[in-house]
Amino acid sequence: MLDRLQTSLASFVRSFARESPGGSAFERAGITAGIVPAMPDRTVVNAVVQLGAPELEARIGDLAAAYDGAGVAAWGVWAHERDPDARRVLESAGHVLDSEPMAMARGLDGVEAPEPGELDLVTEPTVAAVSEVLRPVYEWGGFDEAMRWYDGYHPYLALDGGRPAVTLGVHDHDGDAYVTWVGTVEEARGRGLASRLLRQALADARERGCTTTTLIATRLGRPVYARLGYEELGRLQLWERRGPA
Repeated sequence: MLDRLQTSLASFVRSFARESPGGSAFERAGITAGIVPAMPDRTVVNAVVQLGAPELEARIGDLAAAYDGAGVAAWGVWAHERDPDARRVLESAGHVLDSEPMAMARGLDGVEAPEPGELDLVTEPTVAAVSEVLRPVYEWGGFDEAMRWYDGYHPYLALDGGRPAVTLGVHDHDGDAYVTWVGTVEEARGRGLASRLLRQALADARERGCTTTTLIATRLGRPVYARLGYEELGRLQLWERRGPA
């Protein structure tokens, strides 16, 4: 399941970057990186997924040059907590540990969609409406400029009192539903809206043929996902580097 998460994450990073205006993907054996100049200060989108320390060590200079050349000021590398060789490479290259969210996964058997009427769903959410939720949640700018819907990505949005309140996205890859960009505006929290929206998204993913779902959980999101049946796969560390090489 950890392998499924990492390959789905690499697929998402690649797709998001390629669809973003001015974005591109850096790909070498064992390395996938998204380069998103529209959000030059955000490591979550300017991220590298690596599947082995030797490949990372061989390419870390090329990666730095690619990000510098694109005008990206902050980029990061994902490494599992049980990968000390990657940690050694990244520390030597000047990266600093930024965060350690939890990798989580579950099968899609037994997922039940909420009852009709439990969510005020928007059937075709726009980037602008989704960004209206994500901007205050993440306290980032640039979503409107960087985000684009693409084949294989499924955005979800629900309203509360007629206003955008909760959102998430599902990136389909090889039978896995990778969940990303989860957010709920502050005034709508604590009422289970995100859980119901995720159940709807997972039920839809199962109908599309997905058999598993993976995600990377923040400290606040982790107990929510655990209640929905997600199991922990260990922490993924995001090693950040800011400024030019």
